[in-house]
Amino acid sequence: MTELASLSRRDDGVYVLRGELGFATVTPLLNHSNTMFVDGETDIVVDLAEISRADSAGLSLLIQWWRQALEQQRSISYTHLPEQMMAMARLGGVDELLPIIAEQ
Repeated sequence: MTELASLSRRDDGVYVLRGELGFATVTPLLNHSNTMFVDGETDIVVDLAEISRADSAGLSLLIQWWRQALEQQRSISYTHLPEQMMAMARLGGVDELLPIIAEQ
């Protein structure tokens, strides 16, 4: 069974993604994520440490958020990408495009 994905905001302003990022969960998450772009913040950070599984739809979501941030003249960065997402990003050639914060 697919675990629903969720997006929440921590006290430090970082957005946290949880659950599975797949074809079944990305569309509802994309609709819910509009709050990320109306809060008025210019620098958005999304932490993916709690993602249990991701496929190409999850990577597409990150690309869509990146485009949306550019359109609104904001910055967005991603941290703690699961290895499977990094592998897909490398394979698709978007690892250099997406603002990914390297883990320390």
